[in-house]
Amino acid sequence: MTGAIIFASATCLLQFAAFYFAHIRTFHISVMVSLLIFDLTFPIYLFMTRDWYNQLIAQGDILTFGVWIHFMLVITLYVLYAVQVQVARAIVSGKEDAERVIALKKDHRAQGLGILITRPMMIFTGALLAPEVATTVVG
Repeated sequence: MTGAIIFASATCLLQFAAFYFAHIRTFHISVMVSLLIFDLTFPIYLFMTRDWYNQLIAQGDILTFGVWIHFMLVITLYVLYAVQVQVARAIVSGKEDAERVIALKKDHRAQGLGILITRPMMIFTGALLAPEVATTVVG
């Protein structure tokens, strides 16, 4: 599982690069769409490779603060992604006037900053909840 944590952290660095180089539109769009797909499919990978029943139910982790904070960060990230996609589609469509596009770009950037704050926090809380990390920290 440590490999998954390292990989998720590396994707975070790639996301920072895509945000910084937003003026290179093809790079920005391809990286952000790839990361969105990664973030949507990563829970499926985790579900298939971990013993969720043992960790959450048998050990009682379902009632811990860390699990709920992580869950709320995941939901927040998905909501930000949904809004980002809607605004990006409006910007790229070309149906809006120039003044509206400027306002949409400001919104898009603000939402992007929200993602840049939420995603590393989500990765960090997920890393703290990983079985091998939790075992090392606790015992």
